Parts: sequence; C-alpha cells; structure tokens
Amino acid sequence: MASIAENDGALSNLEMDSSPPPTNELPNSIGSRPECFSSTLQECLFVLTATMSIGMSSFLAGICTVITAPIGRTLNMTSAQITWINASSALTSGTFLLFFAKVADTFGRRSLLIFGMAAFSISSLIAGFATNALYLDVFAGLLGLWSAASVPPAIGILGAAYHVPSKRKNWAFACFSAGNPVGFVMGTIFSGIAAHIFNWRASFYLLAIIYVFFFGAACWTVPRTQQVTERFTVGTLKRFDLLGILLSMAGIALFCSSLTIAGGAPHGWKTSYVLVLLLLGIALIAGFIGWEGLCKYPLMPLATWRDRNFSLINIIVLLGFMSFSTSAFWLSLYMQDVLRFSALQVAIHLLPQAIGGILVNIVAGLVLHRVDNKLLTGIGALSYLGSVLLLANIKEGSSYWAFIFPSLILSVIGADLQFNVANMYVMSSLPPHQQSLAGGIFNTVTKICSAIGLGISASIYNAESTGTEALQTTIRPYKMVFWFCVASAGLSLAFVPFLTIGTQGQSKGTSLVSLEKEKKGVEGEEKVGAGVDVGAVEKETKAIS
Repeated sequence: MASIAENDGALSNLEMDSSPPPTNELPNSIGSRPECFSSTLQECLFVLTATMSIGMSSFLAGICTVITAPIGRTLNMTSAQITWINASSALTSGTFLLFFAKVADTFGRRSLLIFGMAAFSISSLIAGFATNALYLDVFAGLLGLWSAASVPPAIGILGAAYHVPSKRKNWAFACFSAGNPVGFVMGTIFSGIAAHIFNWRASFYLLAIIYVFFFGAACWTVPRTQQVTERFTVGTLKRFDLLGILLSMAGIALFCSSLTIAGGAPHGWKTSYVLVLLLLGIALIAGFIGWEGLCKYPLMPLATWRDRNFSLINIIVLLGFMSFSTSAFWLSLYMQDVLRFSALQVAIHLLPQAIGGILVNIVAGLVLHRVDNKLLTGIGALSYLGSVLLLANIKEGSSYWAFIFPSLILSVIGADLQFNVANMYVMSSLPPHQQSLAGGIFNTVTKICSAIGLGISASIYNAESTGTEALQTTIRPYKMVFWFCVASAGLSLAFVPFLTIGTQGQSKGTSLVSLEKEKKGVEGEEKVGAGVDVGAVEKETKAIS
C-alpha cells in the first residue's frame, strides 16, 4: 500500500509537471518540427492552408469592396443592398462561429475544415452567376457560413500542433494572424485584376479556383491532432448546449441585422422594425449570457472571461478592427465614386497595404518573444488612430501620397500587430481541448464588429448624403464615416494601459489554463499536448495496482 501511495504521488507530480512551460520562457532554438507533420513541406502548406481558412471572409470582403460599384450598376442595387454584400458574410460568419467551434471540438476538426473549404469554393462559383441583389446577398451569406465552419477547426489544429513554445510556433502564428488583414488586401488586388481583364463575375470564379487548390492542400496537409472525438448520440446532444446555440445565433443575427438595415430603412433608426430587431437581439444575447452561467455544459464558459487580459484584448481588437474594416470598405468606395478609379486602379493603389502587411508579419515573428506585447498592442492602436485621422482630414484634390498611402501602411501595422498578439494570447489562455472554442470566441468578436461597423457607418453615410450640406460636396459623407472610425480607434487605444501582458501575449498574473487545471485537473488531451504518454501512464498505474 505504501508503494502504491508513493507511485500515486509520483503520478500526480508527473501530471503537474506535464503542463507546458510559461510562454515567456522561450527556448533559444527554433524548435523541432511537430511530429504530426511528415515533412517541412507538409508543415508549411498546412500553415498556409490555415492562414487561408481564417482569411476566407476577409478575402471575400476585399473582393466585394473593389467591385461594389460595377456590381451595383449591373444588378441595380441600392447603397443598402451593396452594404449587405459584405455585411451578410460578416453576419453569418459571426453568428455560427461558436456553433462550429463546439462541433469541431466535439466531433472532429479535420473533416469539418476540409468540408468548409469545399463548400466555400462551390458557393463562390455559384455566386458568380448572380442575376439580382437578393441572389448575391444570400450567397455572400453562405460564403460567410462556410468560412465560419473552417476557422475554428483550423485554429484548433494549429494550436494542438504547436503546443510547445518555440520560435517555430511564433512564425506559424505570425503567418496565421496575417489571414484577416492580408486576406482582405489580396482579395482587393486579385479582384481588381480579374475585373479589369474580364468583369466582376470573374472575381468570384477566381475565388472558387483559389479555394479548390486549398481544398486539395487541406486533404493532404491537415494532420490528425485531435486525440478524443465523440459520436453523434443522444448523450452528446444533451452536452451540446442546444439552447445556448439557438440564443447566440438568434441574438447575434437580429442585433447585427438591425444595424445593417437601419441605413436603408424609411425612417432610419426610428423605423419600428429596426427598433424591434435591435431590442430583441440585445435581449437574446443577454439571455444567452445568463444561460451560460447556469448551463452544466455551456457553449461559451463564462470562466473564459475571468482573465481580465482576455477580456481587454478582445475589446481592443474589436474596436480596432471595426475601425480597420469600416475605413477600408468606405475608402474603396471613395476611390471608385469620388476619384473615379477603375477596379484595377483601386487594386494598384491598395497594393502598399499588402506589401506592408507581409513585412509587418515578418517583423512580428521576430519580436513577439522579445518585445512586451502590451507595447506592441499600443503601437497597433496608435497606428489605427493615425490611419483614420489621415482619412478623416482628407480633402478634394488631396495627394494620394500625403494621405491615403501613409494611412494604408499605418492601418496594416495596427491590424497585424494586434492580431498576432491577440491570437497568441487567446490560444495560450485555454487548454488544448478547447482550442477551437478559443478561436471561435476571438473570431466571433471580429466578425460581429465588422457587421456593427458597416451598419453604423452605412447609417452615417446615408444621413449625410441626404442633408442639404452634403449636396455641396461629395466628400462629406465619407469624412463623417472616417470620423466614426477615429472614435472607434481612439476608444480602442484607451483600453491599452489596463493590459498586463508580457511577451507572446502571456499574462503576468494567473492564466486561464492554470485556473482550469486547479478546478478540473489535467485533461487527457492536455497530457498528450504536453508530451506525456497517457497510455503508458495508465498501464503503469494498473501494473502498480
């Protein structure tokens, strides 16, 4: 009995020692290739595939932004209907991210990621044949849905593959974090070229071709990192939090829809159905939060928000990315409507943003483990603010090089620095068996903020476009939208001083992972992720008994 107790104690110590080392204690070496990859080529292609998965909706947004004017002319769309092309994608993506995160963590990440890639490619091809506004808006929403199905499993697999802190992990996450901002810019460039050579429909065909390639790459490169999956049974459904799923989807959908349709409503925000949708959405979201505190198996455990830095980094990214995505959308329209640029000219003038994004992510991969991430987040917030201040002060006839060019560079600095920091922190805050959930929460924040930003800015644009003062100049509605972006970026900056994160987004205080272990003990998948052979440990325990 004494030997059993001693071995039990040793086993307990093994479990406690199996947790990953603090992220700020980074090895000097670049780290070995994860065992789940058979070659460096497979590893690189997988990271690229994961990057393209998170960039799905941003890639689509970039494509639609450049060709909004020709789409509107061809399909006789109003400004509200044009806004819905981008908003519907952000709406469906934000609505279903938590649901697909739960599906990925429960039933398997690899198959869901491959399915999402295939469905996205097929839907993009069909969207290219759109004949009216409703047709295109619906398929833009479907494209957002399939991007929501792809993002959580990609994040979960990436987090499981790179569970050990190393420079290799930094580079993988630096590439992955580039998905949203660089995806948007690359979408604008590819769309501009395709639309110039053929027409706007070719942009959707090109998007379909690109993701057919990455569907094939996913089939080969996506590793099987998930140790435990469940079968679809009645017991599984009971633990799936169906009420939480329904409340979250309905609440987010109604809330974001009310913001998007307000701009084109007969009486704006005073329109009765806009107010009803807004209040219902808020009530359902509040009900979802309350239910999650009572549910035994919650879709989004409220404990994830106990870490102050987790909450703050999400708020900062929400406000900053709202400024980024909104200003990018209206800047493109400004180039088309005021400066009379063609789709190709818009793409060329946005090219510095793509080049800057690549360079910033290279720098991020080099400095994430060396520079305090609070400082990097602050630099990102300041860059956002400087970017939109330049746009808000633009005048008719202003030089592109004096206003738009530096604004593009600053905006991508803000986006890429903050996304790198936020992704690293969020992924290190939750245990391996909840990696898809971590990504789902973070990306839900970004998608909702995109829908909110577009909805509010569309209302501002429409209000300024109908006023008597707006008739004196075509630039005023755009300036008012950019001032809204200034307010959003400024509010984001105000939260930065309250962060207490160190290098690589690791908190200086208590992490959520340690809180989880204290409460429930080390999960079997965590042991595997930390390099402990669970099967061997169990056999040793049985032998001792």
